[in-house]
Amino acid sequence: MTDETAVRASPPALREAVTPLGTTPSDASEPGTDGLALDDRSLYFNRELSWLDFNDRVLELAEDERVPLLERVKFCAIYASNLDEFVMVRVAGLHEKVEAGDERPGPDGLTPSQTLAEVRQKMLAQGERLTETLERELRPSLAENGIRLARVKELDADQHRELSDRFQSQIFPALTPLAVGPGRPFPYISNLSLSLAVLVRDPVTEQVAFARVKVPKEILPRFVTLSDRETLVALEEVIADNLHALFPGMQVVDYDYFRVSRDADLSVSDEAGDLLAAVENELRRRRFGEVVRVEVGAGMSETMRTQIADALDIDESQMYPVGGPLDPTDLWQVVRLPGHPELRERPWTAVTHPGFHIDDDGRTDVMGAMREGDVLVHHPYESFASSVERFVEQAVDDPQVLAIKQTVYRTSDDSPLVPALITAAERGKQAVCLVELKARFDERSNIQWAKRLEEAGVHVVYGQPGLKVHAKCVLVVRREGEGVRHYVHTGTGNYNSTTARLYTDFGLFTTDPDIGADVADMFNYLTGYGRPSGYRKVLVAPDHLRTAILSEIERTIAAHRPDRPARITMKMNALVDRYCIEALYLASQAGIQIDLNVRGICCLRPGVPGISDRIRVVSVVGRFLEHSRVYAFERDGETTVYISSADLMPRNLDTRVELAVPVEPSALREELLDTVERCLADNTHAWEQGSDGNWTRRIPGDHPRDAQAELMEWHARRAAQAASARPAQQLLA
Repeated sequence: MTDETAVRASPPALREAVTPLGTTPSDASEPGTDGLALDDRSLYFNRELSWLDFNDRVLELAEDERVPLLERVKFCAIYASNLDEFVMVRVAGLHEKVEAGDERPGPDGLTPSQTLAEVRQKMLAQGERLTETLERELRPSLAENGIRLARVKELDADQHRELSDRFQSQIFPALTPLAVGPGRPFPYISNLSLSLAVLVRDPVTEQVAFARVKVPKEILPRFVTLSDRETLVALEEVIADNLHALFPGMQVVDYDYFRVSRDADLSVSDEAGDLLAAVENELRRRRFGEVVRVEVGAGMSETMRTQIADALDIDESQMYPVGGPLDPTDLWQVVRLPGHPELRERPWTAVTHPGFHIDDDGRTDVMGAMREGDVLVHHPYESFASSVERFVEQAVDDPQVLAIKQTVYRTSDDSPLVPALITAAERGKQAVCLVELKARFDERSNIQWAKRLEEAGVHVVYGQPGLKVHAKCVLVVRREGEGVRHYVHTGTGNYNSTTARLYTDFGLFTTDPDIGADVADMFNYLTGYGRPSGYRKVLVAPDHLRTAILSEIERTIAAHRPDRPARITMKMNALVDRYCIEALYLASQAGIQIDLNVRGICCLRPGVPGISDRIRVVSVVGRFLEHSRVYAFERDGETTVYISSADLMPRNLDTRVELAVPVEPSALREELLDTVERCLADNTHAWEQGSDGNWTRRIPGDHPRDAQAELMEWHARRAAQAASARPAQQLLA
C-alpha cells in the first residue's frame, strides 16, 4: 500500500488533515493555534538523528556510575553493535541517495547530505564519550576489581614472555600479512574486519611498503587471557608487538589500526522469480558492498590515512578517528567472564505463568489452560520455555492436532520450535512454516532452517519479494468433537529463546473463534493466492493496520468530552509514520491526553503549544530491551487494547505483513495497561523528550520508580503465591 492509498483509505475526518508527502505548507492541513500547519517541517524530528538519540541513551547507561560495573561494559558493547548496524543500513542508504543525486528533503526538511553531515558530528561526539568512559573510568575500575585490560607495555617481563610464547604457538599460524606494491593490489577488506596498517622499510633498498594484517578475531578470542586469569590483552596489540616476526628482516616504520564498515542492506527485486536464490545472491553481494565508514586510530599518520582512503575510494568524511579500542562489540568477552557477581545485576530467572497447570511430570499444560480462557504472558519475566515452546511441544505430541502453522522472522540455533515442526511433519501432521528470508542479518540462518524444514517435509513458504512477513504467530488446529478448534499464540517478539530472556515482549494465548479464523485466513492468504477483504477482529498490515489505527484515533476524538475525557496510550519501539503522527496531533488539539512510551526513534515533536501540548513522550532503556508494542484507546468508560508485532513506521505499515490482536478479557487488559503505566512513571531508567528534541533523564529523588525491577518483583510474587496454592488445589482434586 502506498502512502497516498493509506490516506484515501483513512477515516473521513482524518483524511482532510492527513496530507500526502511532498505537499507545501500552503497545501497543508488546518493550522494549530500557534499558526503551524500539521505538515510544517518543524513538527517532525529527523529519523536518523532520533535513532542516534536513542543510542545516546544506551551510552548514558555505560556512563552511569550507579549501574554495576560489568553492566556498564555491556552497554558499551551494545552501543557499538547498535551503531554498526545503523552505519551498514541507514548511513549506507543516505550515501546511496547522495550518490544518486537524490537530495529531496525528508518530512523534517533535511536533505540526505545535510543529514549525513549531522549524523557524522553526532557519531564523532558520541565516540569521544565512549572512549573517555572506557579509558578513564571502566578500565581503571575493572583493574581494581581483578579484571585487568592491560596494554603490552604495562606487562612485566614474565607476562611479556608468556604473551610472546602464546603468539608463536597460537596466533602467528593464523596470520597472513599482505603487502601492497607492484603486482600486489590493495587487498579486499571484509565488512567489520579489524586490521593493522603497517609501513615497513627494506634496509637494503630503503623502499617503504604498505602492508595489511587482518586481526583474526573470528577464530581467536579478541582478548588474550594470561595464566593469572585476571590479565587480558587485546589481540591486535599482541600482533603489533610481534610485527618483526611477520616481516623478518624489515624495519617497521609505523603501524596503526583500522576497521571497515560496508553497505550490508539487501535489495531484492519485487520481480524476483526465485526468492531463495535471489536472497542467496544478495548475501554473496553483501561481502562486496560499498565502503561506508572506516574507523582509524586517532593517531594514525596522514600517510596511512591517505593510502587507506585512496585504496578504498572514500573521502575524508567517511574516516572516523577513534581514540580508544576499535570495535568495542568484543567487550562481550569481558562481560561473560566467570564470577564477579558483585559487578553484575542480580540474576533473574523467568517464572512460569500461574495460569498454566502443571502435570505429574512437572510440565505445563498450555492448551488445557487456553481452553479455560485467554492467557497473557510477559517475557522475560515469565518463561518462554514453559509457555511458547511448551505450547508447540504439546501440539506436536497431541494425536488430535491436525496442523501446526508458524511464522519465523528471527530464531535462535538452540530453539526447539523449528525442530518441533520437523517432528510434526514426520508424525503426519500438516506442518507449515512461513520463513522470512529477508530478516536483516538473519538471512543466512533462516535459509539454513528453511532447507532443513523442506527436507523433512514441512511446507515452507518464503513470502513475497517486496513484502516481509514480520507477524509473530503460531496456529494449532485440533480435532475436537465433530469439528476443530483453533489454538493461537501471537506476540510482539520473535520466536527466539535467546532474545526472550533479554527483550520485554507480550504474548497472547487464545482460542477465541474469531481470532483463530482470522489468523487461519492470514496464513491461507500468505501461503496461497488471494487478498482478504477484511478480518473479524485482528488488524493486518499492509492492508488494514494503518487505517484501523487512524480509525481508533478518530473514534477517540469523537468520544472525547470534558466530563468524560478520552485518552490514548501507546507503547512501541519507534514512531515515524507521518499519518499516525498527524492524527495524534489532531487528537491533542481536540483535548485528548496522549502518553507515548517510545523506546527508540520518535519523529513526533511533543509539547508544541496548540499542536502537541497534550502529548508526553517517555523512553525506557534498562537492563532488558523494551520491545513490546501496545496500543490503547480509552473512551466512553471502555478501553480498547491491541498488542502488535508492528511499530508505527512506514516500513511496518506498508511493506510488511504485521499482526495486531485485541486483548479483550478485562484482567489481561489491566495487566497490559499497568505495565505501560509503570514505564511512563519510571524515573530510574527513563528519559522524557522535550519540544526542542532533547531527551532529559529523569532523576529518582525520594520516590524511585524502576519499571523493570517492579515487574520482576510483581511476577515473582504472583508466581510464588500460585505455587503455594497449588498443593492445596491438587489435594482437592
